[in-house]
Amino acid sequence: MPSIDASIDDSAAAAPPEAVTPLLRGICVLRRLTEAGGGRMPVGELERATGLARSTVDRITGTLARMGYVRIEGRDVVLAPPLLELGNAYLASVRLPGLLGGLADALADELDESVSLAVADGDGIRFVHQATRRRAMSVSFRIGDLLPAERTAPGLLFASEWDASGWAQWRQRRAGDPAGRGFPAVPAGGRTGAVDFAERAAEAARLGWALDDQLVEPGLVALSVPVRDGDGRIVCALSTVSHTSRHDTDSLRTALLPRLRDAAGAMEQALREAPAEEPAAPSGLAAWTSASKQELGREFVESLARGLTVLTAFGAGRAALPLTAVAEATGLARATARRALITLEHVGCVAVEGREFRLTPRVLDLGFPPLSRTTLTRIAQPHLADLAERVRESTSLAVLVGDEVQYTGRVETSRIMNVHITLGTRFPAYATSMGRVLLAGLPDGERAARLAAAEPRALTPYTVTDRAELGTLLDGVARAGYALVDQELEEGLRSIAMPVRDRAGRAVAAVNVALHASRRSPEECVTEVLPELAAAIAGIEADLHVTERFARVPAC
Repeated sequence: MPSIDASIDDSAAAAPPEAVTPLLRGICVLRRLTEAGGGRMPVGELERATGLARSTVDRITGTLARMGYVRIEGRDVVLAPPLLELGNAYLASVRLPGLLGGLADALADELDESVSLAVADGDGIRFVHQATRRRAMSVSFRIGDLLPAERTAPGLLFASEWDASGWAQWRQRRAGDPAGRGFPAVPAGGRTGAVDFAERAAEAARLGWALDDQLVEPGLVALSVPVRDGDGRIVCALSTVSHTSRHDTDSLRTALLPRLRDAAGAMEQALREAPAEEPAAPSGLAAWTSASKQELGREFVESLARGLTVLTAFGAGRAALPLTAVAEATGLARATARRALITLEHVGCVAVEGREFRLTPRVLDLGFPPLSRTTLTRIAQPHLADLAERVRESTSLAVLVGDEVQYTGRVETSRIMNVHITLGTRFPAYATSMGRVLLAGLPDGERAARLAAAEPRALTPYTVTDRAELGTLLDGVARAGYALVDQELEEGLRSIAMPVRDRAGRAVAAVNVALHASRRSPEECVTEVLPELAAAIAGIEADLHVTERFARVPAC
């Protein structure tokens, strides 16, 4: 059981001789960025945090940027959504969020309390699913957040299965880090929970449930029950979290324990009855890394890129793989894949079982917590900025709210004559390009109902107000995939928009380019702007789809 507080820079000296040093350094950089607020850190600060030379940091971050895993924004390095594919590979391989997440969500709705699924990670626990409640005062952790076992209810359940080696590692970690500084996700306050931890773990084993009475944070109480596999081992802990203003530990146990146990039973049945998964197609990044090395030369650290590529060999239907299968899935030479696996095992991201390898929850340390709590607006913003720079016009992101569109993201250009709209502004959906692509994306019945309830009025001499004509226009937008609105919202204002679709194909937002009518004709908007707009939408959707695979992505 690897110690949870071993960092790459601290343990590099003890690395096996065959370990890939650039991969060790790259993982160190990703972990420091993960620990930073919002997944962002200035290059100089990253240099100090890792202890690496500035030239090394530049080469590593340049390689990660080439892979799409980070963005370079001025002097800052920022984690980017494509990095989530590494954590997604673990979550897909372990299957727990996919098989049990819906049951956890239903339980959260039933209890009207936050519900989570957590797995053991060394002598800590790590969240793999969160179903939170929207309240003025609510407490929730992010997917991938790591907490010390002694300060959590799930940790008591997992500790009840530790052997002597597990307890020895826990004591060693406690001796070296009594304040828990190796757990950046732990809020300030709360109690250490270490004094009678072994006794409480034994009691949890006897009772079959565990309570956390404000150990993580004052005012936070939690109740956990185990979810076991067919052999009786705990595969995850199901927890509900509340605040002392709503429950104390006694009322939490009395009111919610029976329903938690019922849900855990349903989850165990779902695990028993789960059909085998067809292996998903691997990423095939090895050929791409070779091409990037050819193009960028020594500035591209190919061994780092190849090492991270090995993580993507795992996933749905590929939970455990022998070395040969890893090499085949990645397109890497067997010797290259072997060295990468040795390195990943050293840092705790891979476990060896006989002749097979598995990903561990430690993979979630590579950017997953901050990225899993992102919003569609944050995902879209860099793409809006790139689009605005390419077309030299203002770009916006909006969502449908009732019969209006609300602006949630925007990038303006530095023109003397520009379109100025503040975030939060709402306009009638029927008279805007973004509104029309979002209305066109609704199911036919809902679209017809909204048109029937609308009361279109003329905002300019060009505004279409006839419901039948609007219905015909929306049919055309649905077929074409874009909407062009010419001076219907405001005279002189022309805009073109396309929808942003989620993994299920639903139009969840829209992006437009807005300009003065004197700068481009409607035909030029279609021939010059639309291809650039489509490219930006493709980038937003790619980032959205990888982000929302195991996490919810709110609009803003």
